Order: sequence, then structure tokens, then C-alpha cells
Amino acid sequence: MSKLSNLLNEKTNIPVALYSSEQVYAMEQAWFAQGHDSFGLMKQAAWQMAQQIEQLYAKKYLHTNVSNNNQSNYVETQERRVSVWVGKGNNGGDGWLVAYYLQQAGWRVQVITVGFEHCDFEINDESDASSAPTDAIKALKIALSADCNYQRFEDHLDELNNYRKAGLQADIYIDALFGIGLNRAPEGMYKQAIHAFNQSVQQAHALAVAVDIPSGLVACTGEVFDRTAIQADVTLCLIARKFGLHTKDGADYSGEVLDIPLIPYETVSDRQSCQSQNMNKLAPVAMLITAAHSFNARRQNSYKGSYGHVLVIGGNRVNGSQGMGGAAILSASSAMATGTGKITVACYDAFHGALLTSLPDAMTIDLHDVEGVKHLIESASIIAIGMGLGRDEKAKAIFISYVEAAMANEKPMVIDADGLYHLASLQADNHNLISELREYSIDHQVCLTPHSGEAANLLDKKISEVESDRLAAIKQCAETYGGDWVLKGAGSLVLEQRSGWKNIYVCGVGNAGMATAGMGDVLSGVTAGLLAQQDLEAETRSLHQAVVIHGLAGDTLVNQTSSCDKRTLLVGQRGLQAQDMPAAIRHVMQLGIFT
Repeated sequence: MSKLSNLLNEKTNIPVALYSSEQVYAMEQAWFAQGHDSFGLMKQAAWQMAQQIEQLYAKKYLHTNVSNNNQSNYVETQERRVSVWVGKGNNGGDGWLVAYYLQQAGWRVQVITVGFEHCDFEINDESDASSAPTDAIKALKIALSADCNYQRFEDHLDELNNYRKAGLQADIYIDALFGIGLNRAPEGMYKQAIHAFNQSVQQAHALAVAVDIPSGLVACTGEVFDRTAIQADVTLCLIARKFGLHTKDGADYSGEVLDIPLIPYETVSDRQSCQSQNMNKLAPVAMLITAAHSFNARRQNSYKGSYGHVLVIGGNRVNGSQGMGGAAILSASSAMATGTGKITVACYDAFHGALLTSLPDAMTIDLHDVEGVKHLIESASIIAIGMGLGRDEKAKAIFISYVEAAMANEKPMVIDADGLYHLASLQADNHNLISELREYSIDHQVCLTPHSGEAANLLDKKISEVESDRLAAIKQCAETYGGDWVLKGAGSLVLEQRSGWKNIYVCGVGNAGMATAGMGDVLSGVTAGLLAQQDLEAETRSLHQAVVIHGLAGDTLVNQTSSCDKRTLLVGQRGLQAQDMPAAIRHVMQLGIFT
């Protein structure tokens, strides 16, 4: 948990636009094309970051809020110390200027350089007519002209690894080593510097602040190679929010993300104009969502049929094993928790007793009663299929039969778990069900909810290939199979297709405690339960709404507090179980965590 988790309150219910590195570069170029100076932008960025660092220091060490325009209202109780680690690119230039502005504000500043030669610090005024100095060099010269203290990392390896003798402890450590262009693992001296930085922060119990993005984190994908990246408590994100800060490894390394927009919003085409003109270059690659849409009130004059009928198909017993009846039970109980009117579970008949014991308001039917299940498909509002269905040939045959029946009766579907396994097998066999399902999904809602292993199977790839570019993977899934998709994981991705336009979301809620068996079955139930309720508005019964409610429920179980009774037993991340979720889902749907 971030060192500032109780001090910063920057979360917003408004979706945040996320961009790729290439798009951010394009925004900068558009700004410069209007006649604005690049070094002026760098100075503006550094000045604003220095102000934010003043704020962070006050919140962490003085436990107070300090206005940017009235910083003299608090009394400094000790010397403020900052260690700024810079590389040779523009990100390092930002770091040099931050060091300069903080020194001007009275901080004791130490700059640690990585990758610099001794000659790089020569700041004579003789100009070379053949090459103008870069912005990073201009920044370095300003800092050195002001006598900012610096040390080459390469000259002090022994001292930097012996913290007690080195005297390098600071209150805040600033990472300005790499910018958003990094797309591979840091090597050599840079790799050593990243590890030394993290160890320095830990040793000093200090605050780690990343400039734009933690060094070592890939801005476009959220990938960190070999766990070599700055472990930031706060990331000061420049110009626009980067996609990689919020998916895969991003959440583990970026800490709290604070935006420093710099370029006026009007400079960049907004989302609506990009959609209307079919211009994708500067449209966000995704939207970060941390809140659900509000639910409309129910009509008093209603009955159970008003809120839909979910048919869950799964919970099979294969080859004499005890099977996976729990998967269907978890899915059904979660669907009921969302408020759907009634539930029927088609599962192996030996599981009916267990189902009715845990969920007495559900109806049951034998999974292998093909005609009976097909009859139910005709009357159900939505079909959720695959949870514990089994992977043998008999399970595959009933999967095909029930999906075909759902399409024949024009029913929306949620396909998960073993259903996804069978889809991958059918794709490999060039079965006509794949093209039929893709065509069907154009006009009917089909939601598919794989984790990265299932997505790899669907795409005939390695899991590592999916994880290296999750955004590309979910797009390929949608192109191959049609429908709306969730790619589950840290910063789950949601892709919804509407009228030829793909909306992609990153789920900004949820926690590591949800990495446990059955959570995917819970999500399939939440999705089916919302989609069944035709009284809800379209956004309220969407796939991304289901994903957010699922994540918020997990967070409620982990983060709940009781001011009345300190003895309240809390469910921590290591103890969180899928069976805990239905009660939390009901709770979340009544909270004010909505847009």
C-alpha cells in the first residue's frame, strides 16, 4: 500500500482517458507545431512537479495540506532533502530542472547521474554552431550553473551500496532515469541504478516519486521485465495519462498517479470528435473506470418476471470425478445478488442438493436433459454457459447444442471457463459455429470473459505473448470471435463493440485478494444478472458495469472499516474467497460509489 494512501484523495468517479506513448509524442508535436517552445514546456513541467513535490512533502512529513500559492503558512521543522536520479534523455532533463527549482525553494538537493561521462558536465558558454544543445543539456546547464550538487552513479557504487556511510538518505527520491520510450529491460548500469534507487528509498523510509512513469515500466503495455523498475509511491504523469500505468504490472509500480496536463485540452482532438470523424490517432486507447453507473429505482408495480431469468449452464461431473458444481453455484448466487428476478441452474443432477442448500431460491434441471434445457433456453432472458461444464467430448457436444439453441432463440450469452476452452477447440477445427457466433454477436450481446491463459488458448498463443501486449490480445479476440470481452487480470481490460466502434476500458478497482478460485465464476454471474434486467439503462447493464461492480465488491471485503466496533472481523486479501462475494455485491450496489 502506498505511503500516501491516507493522505492523497485523488481518485475520481470520472473516467480517465488513457493514451499510448506514440499518442503522447503526437500531442507534443502538435503543440510545438503551433509555435510553442519545447524547452519552455520542459520548464513548465518541472516547475509544476516541484510544486507537487512540496505538496507531497507537507502531506507526508508535516501532515498538512499546503496551498501552492501560500506555502509560507507552515513552519519547516527540519531540513528538506531530495535525491534526484537522472538519465541522459528528456526525462533526465526534467529531473535536472526539478532539482534546480527545489534548490531555489530551499531544499538540500543531491543529483545522482546515470550514464554520464565526466565531459558531459562541462558548462562553458562556447556554442557549437553545428549542433544546438538539446533541451536535456540546457536543463543540466541551468542546474549546474546554480551549483546543484551532483554525483555520478558510476563513481560511487561502493558508497551507494553502503548507505550508513554514504550519507545519501533523503526525504524524497525522484526518479528521472527513463521516460515513456523504454520498451525493453534496463541493462547494465541502469539496472543497477534502479535497484540502488529502490533500496535507498527503503533504507531511508522515504517517498519515491517518478517523473512521468516509473523507470523500467513500459508505458504502452504496463510490462516490467525481470522486476526491474522503480517502485514509486507517486507518479507525476505529464501531458496525458499513460495506458501502462494501470494494467499488468503498472499498478504495482506506479503508486498514486497525479496528472500534470501541461498542454491545453483543446490542442488534442477530444473523444467525441475522434469518433464522429473516425479519427483514431488521438482517441484514447482506453478509458480508466473506477466507479459504476447509478441504478434507476424499481417500479413498485413489478414482479420477479420484471427483472429477468438467468439460466446458468455448467457444474458437470466428468469421468467419475467430483466435478465442479461449485462453479455453477457461485455464478448463480452472484447473479441473484445483482437483483435478477429468478435463476435456473442446469448442472449435474448430483449437485442439485448442494445448490438448493446454498441457494434455495434457485431452480434446477439436469445438465444432460438436452430437450429440457433447450426448452428453458426459449424462455430465459440470458444464458451463462461454461462454468464447470467440463472439457470432454460429451461436454463439447452439449456446449455446441446449447449455444446453437441460444442463437436460434436470439438470447444474449455469457461464455466463460470451459465454454472458452471449447470455443478454442472449435476454432482449431474450423467449426462453423465460430463464424456463426461472430455474425450473431453483431446484433446480439455475447460476452466472453477469459483470463490470460484462456485468451492464449483462444488465440493459439503462449501466455507470455498475451501478457506482453494485453491490449492487442483483447482486440484480436474480438476480431476473431466477435462479441464483447473481458481480459481478466491486474487492470482488467473490457472491450465493447457498438456500431463498428470499439470502446475499451481499464478497470481501476479490484485487488490481489481476488486472485483465487471461483472469482471468474462470480464475474460471469454478475454479468448475466445485470444483462437479464431489462428495466436497467444500457450503460447500467453493460459488461464494463459488471466488471467494476465485481472489483468494487472485492475492495469492499478487503478495505471495509467499522468506526463503531473495532473488533469487526475484516476479510483480508489473503483470506478473501469467492463465496464471500455475493454479500459484498449486494452491499456495493447500494453504496454511493457511482457516477
